[in-house]
Amino acid sequence: MPRRFFRKFAFKRHRMTEQWFMTPFRHLLHDHRLWGIRRRWVVPAFALGLFISFLPFPGHTLGAALGALALRINIPVAAISTWVSNPLTVGPMYYLAYQLGSALLGMEERPFGFEMSLDWVTHTFVEIWQPMLLGSVLLGGAAALVGYVTLDLFWRYSIADYKARKRSSRRDRDSG
Repeated sequence: MPRRFFRKFAFKRHRMTEQWFMTPFRHLLHDHRLWGIRRRWVVPAFALGLFISFLPFPGHTLGAALGALALRINIPVAAISTWVSNPLTVGPMYYLAYQLGSALLGMEERPFGFEMSLDWVTHTFVEIWQPMLLGSVLLGGAAALVGYVTLDLFWRYSIADYKARKRSSRRDRDSG
């Protein structure tokens, strides 16, 4: 069941709020929705994290945590789901985003080489930011939509399967 899976990685609310670096946010972190393992709060948090992972800006985990805090959804799931963009996937993700944005804006493609450096940001990114940002937002939105629907359907299916097995075992116990 997805709930059991997410419970393994759940943070303890009281432990998190006692950390020294959480002092400015302590009064905001008492809402049970921010830490609860329910479909209503986990599925949108997963989608938010996927969306933010496609944005070409640093600080995905922090951005997802702050977004989840603002939307009152599960903070740890939102933060962890941003790890879809990692050093292995970030190059292909941004290249695909750039190609999609260039095609939609009707711009001719320039040579694209992604590297995590200040030189790349000040020279290359300044020239390609419009198509890359458009492609990133569209791909992030598509990933969020697919992630939301997939996790929601999987969660609903697992609940239905759990209830069916429970009814079946109850019928077997009552009849036997």
